Amino acid sequence: MHGGRRKRLEELLEGIWTLREAGSCTTGELKAQTGEAETEELLEELQDMGMVVLRGEQVELTPEGERRAREIVRRHRLAERLLSDVLELSDPLAESHACEFEHLLSPEVTDSVCTFLGHPPTCPHGKPIPRGECCSRFRREVSPLVMPLSELEVGAEAKIVFISPRRHSTLDRLASLGLIPGSTLHLHQKSPAFVVRVGESEVALDPEVAREIYVKRTRR
Repeated sequence: MHGGRRKRLEELLEGIWTLREAGSCTTGELKAQTGEAETEELLEELQDMGMVVLRGEQVELTPEGERRAREIVRRHRLAERLLSDVLELSDPLAESHACEFEHLLSPEVTDSVCTFLGHPPTCPHGKPIPRGECCSRFRREVSPLVMPLSELEVGAEAKIVFISPRRHSTLDRLASLGLIPGSTLHLHQKSPAFVVRVGESEVALDPEVAREIYVKRTRR
C-alpha cells in the first residue's frame, strides 16, 4: 500500500475515534468530518482489513482497529503538545504539523516524546491522550520538560503550560487566583501545603491540585 493511501486510511481511523468520543460514529458524520469523497470506499477497505465493522450507517472499530486508531490519536495529540508547548507554535500551525507527525512517529519516538513532556493527560484542546506503556512505567530516562507542579523543586520558577483538573470548578478557582496557562509562578514550599507566588500574591494549594497543574521550568 502506498503512503498516500495508508495516510488516508489512518486519518479515517482517527476520525472514527474522535467521533466516537463525542457519542457515536456514522458514515454520514465521517463524510462531513473528513470531507473525503471516497469515505465509503475507504471504509469498505478498512472492513476488508479487519479494522472496522459496518452495521448499516453505524461504524464500529474492531479490536485491531481500536489498537491502530488509539496509536494514531496518541501520536497526533502528543505531537500537538510538543509543537504547542515546546516550539510554541500557533494553534493552526501546531494542528497542521501534528497531522503530518501522526503518520511518521515510530512507537519508540512516540514514547520518548511522551516521557519528555511528562506524560501529559490531555492535548492543548483538552482531549484525552491515550496512555502508553511508558505512562504506566513512568520512565525517567529522558528528563521531562513539562511536569506536574508537585514535582517541581522548591525555589524554582516555572510557567504554567496546562491544567488538567478533575473538577471544572477548580479551573475557575485557580483562574481567580491568577493561576492560568501562560502565567509564571515561583514555588516557595511543598509541605504541609504547596505555596506559590504569582505576581505579588502568595497562594496555598492542596497537593491534589498541585498534581493537576503542569508546568515548564524557566529558572531553577
